[in-house]
Amino acid sequence: MLKLTFLFITFALGVQSINNNWWRDAIIYQVYPRSLKDSNGDGIGDLNGITSKLTHIKDIGADALWLSPIYSSPQVDFGYDISNFTDIDPQYGTLTDFTKLVNKAKEVGLKVLLDFVPNHSSDQHSWFQNSIKRIKPYDDFYIWRDGKVVNGTRKPPNNWLSIFKGSAWEWNAERGQYYYHQFAVAQPDLNYRNNNLKKTMSDVLTFWMDRGVEGFRVDAILHLFEDEQLRDEPRSNIPNVPEDEYLYLNHTYTRDLNETYVIAREWRDLLDDYANKYKTDSKFLIVEAALTPPIMKQYFDSGCNPFNFIFVNDFNSTSTAVDFKLAIDKWLDNVPEGNVSNWVTDNHDNHRAGSKFGEKKSDMITMLALTLPGISVVYYGDEIGMLDKNLTWEETVDVAGCNLGPNRYHLGSRDPERTPFQWDDTTSAGFSTNKTTWLPVHENYKTLNLANQKLATISHYKVFKAMTMMKKNLPILQLGTVEVRLITENILGIVRRMEDSSPVALLINMGIKDESVDAHTWLNIPEELITYIASVDSQIQPNTKVNTSALKIPASASLFLASKSQIDSLKPEPSLATYSSFANAPLIIFILVIVNYIIF
Repeated sequence: MLKLTFLFITFALGVQSINNNWWRDAIIYQVYPRSLKDSNGDGIGDLNGITSKLTHIKDIGADALWLSPIYSSPQVDFGYDISNFTDIDPQYGTLTDFTKLVNKAKEVGLKVLLDFVPNHSSDQHSWFQNSIKRIKPYDDFYIWRDGKVVNGTRKPPNNWLSIFKGSAWEWNAERGQYYYHQFAVAQPDLNYRNNNLKKTMSDVLTFWMDRGVEGFRVDAILHLFEDEQLRDEPRSNIPNVPEDEYLYLNHTYTRDLNETYVIAREWRDLLDDYANKYKTDSKFLIVEAALTPPIMKQYFDSGCNPFNFIFVNDFNSTSTAVDFKLAIDKWLDNVPEGNVSNWVTDNHDNHRAGSKFGEKKSDMITMLALTLPGISVVYYGDEIGMLDKNLTWEETVDVAGCNLGPNRYHLGSRDPERTPFQWDDTTSAGFSTNKTTWLPVHENYKTLNLANQKLATISHYKVFKAMTMMKKNLPILQLGTVEVRLITENILGIVRRMEDSSPVALLINMGIKDESVDAHTWLNIPEELITYIASVDSQIQPNTKVNTSALKIPASASLFLASKSQIDSLKPEPSLATYSSFANAPLIIFILVIVNYIIF
């Protein structure tokens, strides 16, 4: 009995052992807080709403949820204009609500990641108000410069442009200087050449780690530093771009300066020191940056995982299998040895996959992201194939769209991909009890919703869950090598191999016609496999045995092939009760020790 008791104790301790690589094959679920679930009927998503849906997020296979900004904010840019980096915006709840969310997440086995927005604050932040008044130490927390006088008229210091249109400089009469804003006028850039500011922002990271946060997505890190000499940026020569829009210039002096990688390393070291001090799992750090291979390497060398946006930025509905192969190979070839890739499906700034590639390909990108090696970063609604909603000028609220005016708003607005989650076919798709929501619910919610898809024999939800089950339970998808191959100009094959295991393969027809292929020969895979998972519009039933030497792949279809033994080996998903018991391991240990004492 004594041995048995200690075996249980060892198991319980093992559950709580420190994990320094938990993210290497993780599925990270991005939540846009305004749009997941409204708990109080005001039409805006909130923390308690998110907490109520954590079991769903765990159920679909996620390991962590990443929350877009929840901090105090005037909401000019819906939370990316922060007026207090260490408090919750009342629209979303309170710090107490956040603690409840973190505790519930731990109970069900999810890690919580926060959006860290270090480039700028709101102009309503007390730091900025004090900086205007030149009150120390805040006088130099922002980037202030004198203007220049041209023919008797005051002008901005240089030609730099804001991403949100117009000059990146705004005059402040009280201080008598211009301040720099890479984004909205209400989002002044912080000055990372000021050591007091750097220390203060490091303290922000510590504040949230103290509250149970397991990592951060660093927003817009490429904009942290600007040229100290304020040199004008050259023309881009992109045709038909107005001279006051961001693409009019090449941003050689306001993006990706070398100092950026130094501070990235400092933040990585801060997170590591915290984890070591408190003996916690390692803290994850992923950064938002537009990447070339040299820049990508710089971030990896700084200890950060740079976002891989190739599915978001590099492709559209006209992209071919050749385009995908070249881009995937290029990315994988440039991930430094010992590091792990990530694959972003879509996000709050970019069109949803089903709208970008066509509804028949709604499953394609998630199936790719869950087959390729490394981290999968998915966006709320991906699991049910949500689509962009076309919004009128009157319905548009995103500052990036509003700044472009009624004739061009659709070119910049990010509202279409931010609409409320479609839970069921009740009022406001089950997102809210209020018929009016902060953005209108997509009109297709009566048929495209989670409740319907749970009941359907074949659905995006069931495709998504089957793929996450494979990713989490087949060692070949965690440890196997990867090959990206072309079978035809329209058929892409992803093959994962591992010694003493049958290979698995994802085949995608990116063309508009059905094709029959000899995948057995071209991919060197067994002649008999099972189509374990097929995209919804393929019309192929799951668990269909196929002859890979004469494999018919419908137009726009994605098929995941595996052997019968691999499918039979899949373990059942742990119940939420199991996750809860893991979270209560210290209690289990205490009880077992008492039992052991009583018996002996």
